[in-house]
Amino acid sequence: MAEDAVVALYTCVKRLIRIAAVSLPDFNLLVTLDVLLAEGSVARAAQRLGLSPSAMSRALARLRETTGDPLLVRAGRGLVPTPRALELREQVSQLVQDAQALLRPLQVLDLKGLVRTFVLRTSEGFVESFGPALIARVAEQAPGVLLHFVHKPGTPLRDSGVDLETGVVDSTANPEVLTQLLFRDRFIGVVRAGHPLSQGPITLARYAAGRHIYVSRRGRERGQIDDALAAQGLTRDVATIVTGFSTAVALAHRTDLIASVPERYTHGLRDDMHSFALPVDVPPFSVAMLWHPRLDADLAHRWLRGCLREVCGA
Repeated sequence: MAEDAVVALYTCVKRLIRIAAVSLPDFNLLVTLDVLLAEGSVARAAQRLGLSPSAMSRALARLRETTGDPLLVRAGRGLVPTPRALELREQVSQLVQDAQALLRPLQVLDLKGLVRTFVLRTSEGFVESFGPALIARVAEQAPGVLLHFVHKPGTPLRDSGVDLETGVVDSTANPEVLTQLLFRDRFIGVVRAGHPLSQGPITLARYAAGRHIYVSRRGRERGQIDDALAAQGLTRDVATIVTGFSTAVALAHRTDLIASVPERYTHGLRDDMHSFALPVDVPPFSVAMLWHPRLDADLAHRWLRGCLREVCGA
């Protein structure tokens, strides 16, 4: 019984495929018709398309069946177009040209005429540090482009409507997305001008003895710096936990607290503050941009990625 059901289903599917094949026209015939009407000769049309004369004759027969018109009829030793063919000639030629233009890879991007909104998912600190230069560059080259910055965290790139994301990448990065390095960064210490640590050498003991701001987006109470200090038999006094590096810099600017933040990432936020190398060994890290493969070949997206690379590399 089961075998009979499978056979019946298979027969039904075959019938549906045949019906679909009959109901949908073969759009390849448009190219054939365009060449036939342009050449007015089966032999010349066959030569132009790299087909045999018999194959071209069969294609003409299919065109006649599809359109319900003879299209080309014999007149002496040649063929002449019917009124229907003359009516179709210009329209078919334009359709073929439009299709070829549509399927041809886009080679030139008109930046001045580009009107588009790009959604970039990144942190506030990244926007504060690199946003001004990126916005200025985009405005100069493509005034019709709008940059929409949204904050992390978020849904996966494939489902989010986000064009570009920035973040720290490592070996566990999602293989479904494409990444490109923007810069390498390291953690440094930052305090207000006039802070005790702004004078004299920064020893491990002096650093650990201060009161600290810890940055944790997930609310954890310790991180790499704490682990590195623990390996030296030391702990630090964490006075407060915040979720962003820009907030940490702002707090350190107006208090005696010590912020340990990425150097490049906070470059534009520490102008009137004292920065110093950490006296404890913390591995550097890579900041990259990430995007979904569906956007990889898009010329406007490629241009935006180039702008971000140049801004971060300046």
